[in-house]
Amino acid sequence: MRIYVFILLLINLLPQALSESDILIGYQLTLAIPAENSEGFLGRAFLMEAHQTEPRFRVAISVEATGGRFACSLDVFLGDVRVWSSGHLSTFYTKDRCVVELIENGELRLKGENGRVGWKSGTSGQGVKRLRLLKTGNLVLIDDLNLIKWQSFNFPTDMMLWGQRLSSQTRLTSFPINSSLFYSMEIQDNKMELFLNLGKWKYSYWEHRLSINRNITFVQLTSDGLDIFNGNQRFDQIKSNGPDAIRFLTLENTTGNLRLYHYSLEKGKFEASYQALNFTCDLPLACKPYGICMPSGSCSCIRLIENGPNCCEGSFDGECGTSAAEMVELGGVASVLRSGSYKENVRKQECGRACLDDCNCVAAQYEEGFGECLLYRIARGVKKVERSGVTYMVKVGKGVNHGHGKNSVVKKWVLIVVGVVDGFIIFLVLGGFGFYIIWKRRKNLPVRSQES
Repeated sequence: MRIYVFILLLINLLPQALSESDILIGYQLTLAIPAENSEGFLGRAFLMEAHQTEPRFRVAISVEATGGRFACSLDVFLGDVRVWSSGHLSTFYTKDRCVVELIENGELRLKGENGRVGWKSGTSGQGVKRLRLLKTGNLVLIDDLNLIKWQSFNFPTDMMLWGQRLSSQTRLTSFPINSSLFYSMEIQDNKMELFLNLGKWKYSYWEHRLSINRNITFVQLTSDGLDIFNGNQRFDQIKSNGPDAIRFLTLENTTGNLRLYHYSLEKGKFEASYQALNFTCDLPLACKPYGICMPSGSCSCIRLIENGPNCCEGSFDGECGTSAAEMVELGGVASVLRSGSYKENVRKQECGRACLDDCNCVAAQYEEGFGECLLYRIARGVKKVERSGVTYMVKVGKGVNHGHGKNSVVKKWVLIVVGVVDGFIIFLVLGGFGFYIIWKRRKNLPVRSQES
């Protein structure tokens, strides 16, 4: 990635570019933007930093080229890790310039070309006098009495810092690149959950159930883990696996995994001390749509047309009714996603029919023990399992399984396709190991002959 930094100070009070003191009313700094868009462009100007040992917290304005446009944001960094951004939920695109200023009425804001405001703190008329970066990484606007009028901790992104709290009114969100899906960490009454979100639809893929049956008031990140409170009493904890002090928690946008990180002085970098999901196939997006995660961590494919070149060629979403579509059963697989759209005490045939009647449903999962039927708008998070009693079904166009006879024949053929990838991998590993043993024995034969 090519990195350019263009800094132009528009002076009202002549502040320095990198300050360890507060930023006062009247501060303004401009980061210039090149006339032509260059993919990979990154411009950054650091405004202030906290008094502490490395890694330090710093505040910067950033300009990044993305999708043919320039995004402008106010960011907080811990070392080289961005731990908060004004553009997390809503991106401010601009041309020519990115300006940060703390104006006379107490509002902190970002501006672009022609004075267009793209982000603001909403603190106009509240007596704000200065911007301060605390040692916790909390960026705050305060008045003359040092009372906090706005703080970045109240606007969580995909991370939590030491000392930061999260209640049922807030959540962490993380956005995979070039995807309409996003992850969230949310607090329910008696548990914490990770969700994969598609519009208004939510699919749970991990939860932390409490050791004591109490409602959660808030959670707070501490040096040894994520503490869980009822009122002011801590009654549970997600604990770090190591002795080092935790610096931040993150909901990763690449995997959706929840991790706690500490800083390794010996290696000079952040390392994970805990992760919620330890196996690749437990991740919600381990494979592409209509892919199946195998025990080795590789991905196979649901193919419903024999010798079809693509995953699930012939699948139908947006179709509904028995005249346009049908359900195909896949044995030996299940989804890690728990759908909020479900039915109880139903039979398998009723479960399949419920998906067929729903034009947005593309797959369903039926659990025999509870008669539970889960409906899905996406065919993701599917993995190979050994347990019985679970049936995963996908919706396909009417007649896609033509030539394969009944559904049981299709099910058997699909399972062969699903299993062939892992079988091939095992064959390669065992074959390679056997070749190595034979080669090693032959290599040692001349030596033994000489010794004889």
